Amino acid sequence: SRPWKHKCDYLGKNPLEFGQINTARSPSMISSPDSIASFLALPSTLPLASSPSVPLPFPLSHGTTTLAFIFQGGVLAAADTRSSCSGLVACPASQKIVPIHSHLVGTTSGTSADCVLWKRILARELRLYQLRHGRRLSTRGAAKLFSHMLHPFKGTELCASAGVRSSFSGPSLYYVCSDGTRLQGTVFSVGSGSPYAYSILDQGVEWDLSVEEATSVAREAVFRATHRDAYSGNCVDVYLISSKGWTRRRREDLKEEDTKLSLLQMQN
Repeated sequence: SRPWKHKCDYLGKNPLEFGQINTARSPSMISSPDSIASFLALPSTLPLASSPSVPLPFPLSHGTTTLAFIFQGGVLAAADTRSSCSGLVACPASQKIVPIHSHLVGTTSGTSADCVLWKRILARELRLYQLRHGRRLSTRGAAKLFSHMLHPFKGTELCASAGVRSSFSGPSLYYVCSDGTRLQGTVFSVGSGSPYAYSILDQGVEWDLSVEEATSVAREAVFRATHRDAYSGNCVDVYLISSKGWTRRRREDLKEEDTKLSLLQMQN
C-alpha cells in the first residue's frame, strides 16, 4: 500500500548498486553504523541489525540441512523444512528450495528473511536479462551475478548462502555464500546438518544412479542429518531438475522414519 512505499523504495534499485563504495570516500569513513547505512544505500528508517544501539534479545542461532548433487538424470536437490531461532522452532514447514525459473532452483541456508529477499532479487534480474536479450542467462552467469551482488555485504550481518542448480544447458551446480564466495562442484551440502548429510552422500552418490536411487540417497541424507542435528527436522522436500524442467516430490514427514529408527535401535 501507499503508506509503506517509502520503506520499500530501495527494492526497486539495481542490486548491483547495493553496497557499492563511493570513490569519494575512504574505507575509514564507513566504520560507524550511520556511515554503514549510507554506504549500503538503505533508507535511514531501516536500522541495521548490526547496530550496537539495538541489542538482540537472544542469540539468533539457526541451522538447516540442504544438499544437491549431479547424476545422470540431472540435478537432485533436497532440504528439510525447519526454520529455527536459537531454541525456538520458528516454522516447521518452511520452503528452503525455491524455484527461480523453469530450469533453475536454489536451496537456501541462513537467515530466512535474507534468503527470501535475495532469491526475489536474483529472479527479477534473471527475468530482466531474458527480456532484454531474448535468452536466459546461463547457470554459470547466474551464479556469478549472485556472487557479485552479495560481495559488497561481506563482513556485515547478512547471513545467506545458496546453491544454484540447473539442467537447462547441461547439469551444473554452484555454491554461493553471502561473502561472495562462488564454487562449482558435483556434490554440496550446506547447513548445520551438512556433516551428517555428507556421510551419506560420500558413499551413496554415483553418476549412474537412477532417479529412484538418487531420491533415496538424498532422502536418507536429510533424514540422518535431522536425526542428529537439533536445528534440522520436520519434513523433507526433494526436487529433480532435468532437461524438461524441475519437478517436486511430495513432501514427506520425517517423524515416521525417526520412530522406525528409534524402535530398531531399541530392538538391537
